[in-house]
Amino acid sequence: MNEPTTHRPAPLVVHRPTPITPAAHPAPVVPVQPGHVSTVASVVLPDGRVVTGYAVSPVQPEPVAAKPAVSPTAVNVALGGVGFLAVCGGLLLLTSFIAALTAFIGQLIILAAVVLGGWIAVQVLGTSGHRGRTTVNIRKAVIKRNHFHS
Repeated sequence: MNEPTTHRPAPLVVHRPTPITPAAHPAPVVPVQPGHVSTVASVVLPDGRVVTGYAVSPVQPEPVAAKPAVSPTAVNVALGGVGFLAVCGGLLLLTSFIAALTAFIGQLIILAAVVLGGWIAVQVLGTSGHRGRTTVNIRKAVIKRNHFHS
């Protein structure tokens, strides 16, 4: 597994680029009509070599837009907080209203039970005398063959 290898690595080949010597005078520039720029440009160097490449126009920085004084995100968060507080207040009022309505209905039921119970108690246990009733006093009765004779 860890045996020495007899394979020798290949010798390294080093490539050195040829330096470009600066020209004593600039290369001739061919005037180009405005609006017509070829996609590939060629330049002849003073030593006779031709360099071909893409024409690169200088990059114009985009104008910086003025930043607003307040971030739109901060405005959205603030408006969301105000809306949340409004909803919470409304829910608090709604729950208070439901609790009050429940208590009112409960009191109405208790009041109805007390009034109805009092009316029934007066009807059953009333001491108003014998108004509208017939009282029969039986002193001496004779019962003959399942008939009552007074």
